[in-house]
Amino acid sequence: MKPLGWFGIARLGLVQFAIGAVVMLASSLLNRLMVVEYALPAAVPAGLVAWHYAVQLSRPVWGHGSDKGHRRTPWIIGGMAMLAGGAMLAVASLGELGRGSVLGFAMAILAFSIIGAGVGAAGTSLLALLATRTAPERRAAAAAITWIMMIVGIVITASIAGRLIDPFTPQRLALVAGGVVGGAFLVSLIGIWGIEGTPTAVVQPADALPAQSFGEAVREMLAEPEARHFTGFVFLAMLAYSMQDLILEPFAGLVFGMTPGQSTQLSGTQHSGVLLGMILVGIGGSAFGGGTPRVLRRWIVGGCLGSALALAGLGLAARAGAGWPLAANIWALGFANGVFAVAAIGAMMSLAGAAGPQREGVRMGVWGAAQAIAFGLGGLTGAVGVDLARAVMKADGPAFTLVFAVEGGLFLAAAWLAVGVGRGAIARQRRALA
Repeated sequence: MKPLGWFGIARLGLVQFAIGAVVMLASSLLNRLMVVEYALPAAVPAGLVAWHYAVQLSRPVWGHGSDKGHRRTPWIIGGMAMLAGGAMLAVASLGELGRGSVLGFAMAILAFSIIGAGVGAAGTSLLALLATRTAPERRAAAAAITWIMMIVGIVITASIAGRLIDPFTPQRLALVAGGVVGGAFLVSLIGIWGIEGTPTAVVQPADALPAQSFGEAVREMLAEPEARHFTGFVFLAMLAYSMQDLILEPFAGLVFGMTPGQSTQLSGTQHSGVLLGMILVGIGGSAFGGGTPRVLRRWIVGGCLGSALALAGLGLAARAGAGWPLAANIWALGFANGVFAVAAIGAMMSLAGAAGPQREGVRMGVWGAAQAIAFGLGGLTGAVGVDLARAVMKADGPAFTLVFAVEGGLFLAAAWLAVGVGRGAIARQRRALA
């Protein structure tokens, strides 16, 4: 089957755009509404978001299903439909949640379960399709394009929804949410429709492997040292990546005395760094052989080391206080994060087909599940770590320094693991050329 061109890759990026838009609505906007407008404890939305990550442990199941069916498109469309329905159910649950009813909590838990399943089904199958249909030399750029599109989806949706929802009423929220969800689903259909093609009678390729049960597929994958190694790297790197999510803005407020508006601007500074890092890997990777495991490994290691260095700077900033170039430091952290994240996704796409055709989905699913567990644990670990350190040390600066040091250490460990990423693929390439 002919590899995707740039236009096809950009179309698949629209699906990530749509996923980002709906997830922003569910995890960010509804989070604020639950805490402020509906006066719920912050633990309620935090718990629901953590639950939606836990549900994404189902990613290997979705990936294996798309492997067996020899089609990714139905799983992507079905996942987007679940994501859209779950988001609207979450909106509908707010009134009951505000009244503290059991029905409201049941609706919210069900809604975020559906959201997690939808993200897992659509996101895993999309990555598997990209891994299958993207030429090796374009994988770094494909990863950059799709992740940039997701961030753009988050930013655009946050801007539009934020303007339209004021003055807040439940009816206005329902209209805005319905527009976001309906528009996102339509965009995802535009992105995926017809791009996979219609398979001619299910003819197995010459190198195709026998069909497997889900358990067999997962056991086969985890029996491979290279796959286990990469799974460990994904978990450790994403754990380090997500530990900062819930503590950077409190850090800016507690240590540097920034207002909520000023700390929010820092978040925008960080994301601008992330985007530039992603673009650098996308362009530089494609121009200089970014699809090869060796080159992707260099980007990954460099991004992890750069993240650790930036976190060391934040640890010093926690001691130095005012006068430290905090915005530049946080931008550098975002830049390094963007470099390693896109390179890691490119490596994931490269390694997904290592076991042969129709194994990409379950591999993407296992790595996606490892990422979801890390995201769920990372934010919680960072926040709880800061609370405990502040309680023990009786000071804000040293507490943040300790947590940033732990996070930097995790990035160094991830860089060490990344040194071994793709070595098996490189060895296979050398044997093929010998």
